[in-house]
Amino acid sequence: MRAIAFLTSWTLFLPLLLLGGCRPEAPSPAEGPRDYRADMRDLVVRIGAYARERRPGFLVVPQNGLQLLTEDGDPGGRVASRYVGAIDGVAQEGLFFGYGGMDRPTPEPVRRRLNRLAARARERGLFVLVADYCRDREKVERSHRLNEKRGYIGFAASSRGLDRIPAYPVRPFGHHCRPLSTPAEAENFLYLLNMCSYDDRNAFVDALRETRYDVVVTDPFFHGDLPFSRRQVGALRRKACGGNRFVLAYMSIGEAEDYRPYWQPSWKAAPPPWLDRENPDWPGNFKVRYWRKDWQEILMGREVAVLDRILDAGFDGVYLDIVDAFEHFEAKLKEEGRPSSSGRSGRGSSGTP
Repeated sequence: MRAIAFLTSWTLFLPLLLLGGCRPEAPSPAEGPRDYRADMRDLVVRIGAYARERRPGFLVVPQNGLQLLTEDGDPGGRVASRYVGAIDGVAQEGLFFGYGGMDRPTPEPVRRRLNRLAARARERGLFVLVADYCRDREKVERSHRLNEKRGYIGFAASSRGLDRIPAYPVRPFGHHCRPLSTPAEAENFLYLLNMCSYDDRNAFVDALRETRYDVVVTDPFFHGDLPFSRRQVGALRRKACGGNRFVLAYMSIGEAEDYRPYWQPSWKAAPPPWLDRENPDWPGNFKVRYWRKDWQEILMGREVAVLDRILDAGFDGVYLDIVDAFEHFEAKLKEEGRPSSSGRSGRGSSGTP
């Protein structure tokens, strides 16, 4: 699971536990121009429809894909209604702190643009999760105030590795033990993916139960390959003080990870058609042609598929990562001098410097 680092893309922070070796770059199959943003929206919509057919009310929360909320990626553009109707909330890393490093304020132009997009989400009834990266107490408190003022649900991560429960504040801002009916009622959330500090799954569950976070985002597989049981997820959903919380399972849909149960060692020598190049910033993580049916079958539709195992374990929803993988393919088209069918290329509307 990924340790956190700062990338040139606006996907700022991506969780990693196990680093792998290098491999030859997978060849790109010849295909015509695509609208990669529409492809990603379609995948998220399909994930929501598939999950809710099995479990009505299942939550879908994409991370770092705010520009997908409008048709052209502009904060003032027309809302992508079908996509917005398929999700329950949105998540953004580094909105106020951590965009360029721990405790570093996010540049004002970037912050302004992302906030305008997040406001569009709020207008459509979506809840907004914000994970800032800061450990300085003054900045942690400021992050909380900025999020609270806008109606966002904030978390100040004290480690870029997302490997610990922050020591400050001792209890999360707005902590309580009252029942929650929807995540929109949450006062706070915890984003904890790297479980290396815990000896086993039960120790991890016990530690989280003692906290008073209203929403927990975590990996559905302990150390990358051991899935949590329905009983363990049920325990995570109850605070020790008596209240309930929502537990979301992390799920990467724009990259394949070579420490996941689905990974086949033979893919390094003979990559399947959906597998693209390795992420140079994250060895062992590979961009995928997420619009292809064979990749989507790894994600859902089979007993051993990632989403199916998440549903079987009883998670309340999914926290979708690498949603902005479309930027990778738009950039490739720009390098090749070819436009995408959406007429956009490069880093699009992310606001990344």
